[in-house]
Amino acid sequence: MSIPRFIGGNNITLLHNGVEYFPMLEAAIDAARYEIHLEVYIFEYDATGTRISDALKRAAQRGVSVHLLLDGFGSQNLPKKIIRGMLNVGIKILIFREESLFSKLRRYRLRRMHRKLVVLDAQRAFVGGINIIDDLHNPKKLTPRFDYAILIEGPLLITIHAAARRLWLLVAWAHFRKRWTNHIALQPTDKPCGNQLAALVIRDNLRHRRDIEGAYLHAIIHSYSEIIIANAYFLPGRNFRLALSRAAQRGVKVILLLQGRAEYRLQYHATRALYRNLLDAGIEIYEYNKSYLHAKVAVIDQHWATVGSSNIDPFSLLLAREANVVISDQSFAATLRLSLKQAIAEESIPVLRSNWDGQSCYNHTINWISYYIVRMMQGLLGYNWEDSNS
Repeated sequence: MSIPRFIGGNNITLLHNGVEYFPMLEAAIDAARYEIHLEVYIFEYDATGTRISDALKRAAQRGVSVHLLLDGFGSQNLPKKIIRGMLNVGIKILIFREESLFSKLRRYRLRRMHRKLVVLDAQRAFVGGINIIDDLHNPKKLTPRFDYAILIEGPLLITIHAAARRLWLLVAWAHFRKRWTNHIALQPTDKPCGNQLAALVIRDNLRHRRDIEGAYLHAIIHSYSEIIIANAYFLPGRNFRLALSRAAQRGVKVILLLQGRAEYRLQYHATRALYRNLLDAGIEIYEYNKSYLHAKVAVIDQHWATVGSSNIDPFSLLLAREANVVISDQSFAATLRLSLKQAIAEESIPVLRSNWDGQSCYNHTINWISYYIVRMMQGLLGYNWEDSNS
């Protein structure tokens, strides 16, 4: 099991939703002098996408080397003319596994670049779950998506900058863009600018296949008082569920904050198939109903916390490229915990065992059919997350 390598001396700021994230991101882009790496799964050309693309254009026009890495599936709706406009002002853009007629039949199509990571001048970075998309862009005109990102300054930039550069080089070589691999020789500083311990934990399909899952499991197995997990798409394998159940059985208070509104119905119903066993183990479940829950965060024992792009489902834990930051700091954990507890108390509905058992047979059947469809899809692709040994 992988244990994160923590680096001290960091200053990490929690950002809640796009209303806090996007103004800080735009300001950081406008302040950049040398180099920007931006990796994102979804880049929509809405009000927010226009705002960020304009900031990137301004940076490129003043001589900043701008690298934009988009996922070919998540960002497939970004108009070609918008991409050409950014290329014309000098922004380097790469598409991770661009969608095509032939790619729809290939197994690797589900191996997406799901990271949301920005590095500016190798001196500051943003990591989290927020895409470049308007918070209010949803079909029901709800309040903003519930999500988080963090701003990081300090020695952890050595690791984050290296990870961003490594993935850019990998994709650039795959696209025969050798001339786009010549970077300014920026070196992140190892000078402390805070006192927070943190680690970057990534998931890829080579050396880091189980690192994010392993970081969660290590913290859960060694927990002693409280676990709060807020996750948009929660469909863990057997070992993860067993770790949570054992924690609850030894007296740890385990709280799950999950989707209350069905954005993607198959995943939503598949998750609900697990509710009875989780409730039987003494785990508390709350469904966030104020808007769409998009967060991928956790707080354990009021000192361990993680913020990132990884869901706790087979697509994130077995297929996608993900990036989370794990923070070991009581002050940061307290801030995130307070935000989650407020959302649980004021914007969520508890799932009670008595009410759950009273649901119709139809609803329970839909849940289990959805669960087995997801399992079947994974099995057909050769991935069995239920038998994970992580």
